[in-house]
Amino acid sequence: MPHITLPEGEAGIVSLMLAYPEARRPINDLCNAIMCGPSSLTTAERELIATYVSHGNQCHYCTSSHAAAARELLGEQAPLLDRVLCDLATSGLDDKMKALLGIAGKARVDGRHVTADDVAQARAAGADDKAIHDTVLITAMFCMFNRYVEGLGTNAPPDLEFYKASGKRIATLGYGSRFRDT
Repeated sequence: MPHITLPEGEAGIVSLMLAYPEARRPINDLCNAIMCGPSSLTTAERELIATYVSHGNQCHYCTSSHAAAARELLGEQAPLLDRVLCDLATSGLDDKMKALLGIAGKARVDGRHVTADDVAQARAAGADDKAIHDTVLITAMFCMFNRYVEGLGTNAPPDLEFYKASGKRIATLGYGSRFRDT
C-alpha cells in the first residue's frame, strides 16, 4: 500500500508522475536523454543495465518494467536477460557487457567501489569512455528511481503480464510516451 495518496489503478513511477506532474517532464527528459539518446551502447544494452541495477536493488516494479523493455529490444535474444539476472558469470553475455555490469553492480552499492582495474577490464573488453560513463549514469539514475518508487511504497503488480505493454511502449516510443496526450 502506498505511503502517500496516489491514483487508484496506477503503479510504480507512473503513479508518482500522475500524482506529481511537476516531476514528470524532468524525469522523462532525463530517461530519454540517457536511455534513448546518443551512446555507444544500444538501447537494449542500456535497458539491460537498468534491469540489472533495479534487480540488485530489489525493486520489483522497475525490474519488471525494464526487463519487459529489454526483452522487447532483445527479440530472439530475450532469454539472455533471465540468464544474466540468474548468474552473470555463466549467462553467455559478451565480455564487454559483463565488465560493464560488474561496474554497475559496484556503483549500485557505492560508486567508490568502482576501481581503475574495473574500468581497465571494461576497456580491454571493448568498452569506450562513453559506454563506461553511460553505465555509471544509468546506474545512478536507476538507484534514484528505485528508491523513489520503493521509498513511497508504490503499487507493483506481481503479474509480469502487466509490464509487457509498458515494455513495448518504452522500447518503441521511449520514455514519457504514456503522457504525450496529457
